[in-house]
Amino acid sequence: MSKKCYRFFGGLLNAQASWLNRMSEKGYHLVQTGKILYEFEKCNPNEVVYCVEFIGEKSKESAKDYSGFLEDMGYKVFFKNINLNYSVGKVRWRPWAEKGGRIATNATTFNRELLIVEKENDGKPFELHTSYEDKEKNYCNLRNPWLFILLMFALFAIAKHSIIFGVFALTSLIPALIYQIQIVKIRREAKTREW
Repeated sequence: MSKKCYRFFGGLLNAQASWLNRMSEKGYHLVQTGKILYEFEKCNPNEVVYCVEFIGEKSKESAKDYSGFLEDMGYKVFFKNINLNYSVGKVRWRPWAEKGGRIATNATTFNRELLIVEKENDGKPFELHTSYEDKEKNYCNLRNPWLFILLMFALFAIAKHSIIFGVFALTSLIPALIYQIQIVKIRREAKTREW
């Protein structure tokens, strides 16, 4: 039995993963995604678990290699958009991305910024990043777009003497700080483990 749900989570990765895991608890596993569409099929409750990862900094080749690596490990992967873009021919400049991923188009990684990863539930916690270095890199990848947005809004606020751009700059500071705090925690944990 198929079930279609329409949701948009944007950059709220934890909310999206939590919702997908609640759907699994109800006995549904993901079979297809679209812009706002999630299509599920019936399965045993808690048969699978989900993790959502931001991969917007990767080039097309890196994203394909990474998803292939995860599939080789036995996971099922789905690419998902982070924004709602209903036009053809979009291009995005991502200065924080790796070489080859800085210009995103429909043919590369545009509307493929997220990776939903599904694995069979074996009762163990599902983490894609287990080493301190991987965790730190992941949080840096999440933080860097927010730092760029912060910088852009701050420059516009100063250049235009605009309070509105200043408010947007302060708003984008919040996720940047949240991810930076996570990076600092991981660095501390890594140093503690070294001792």
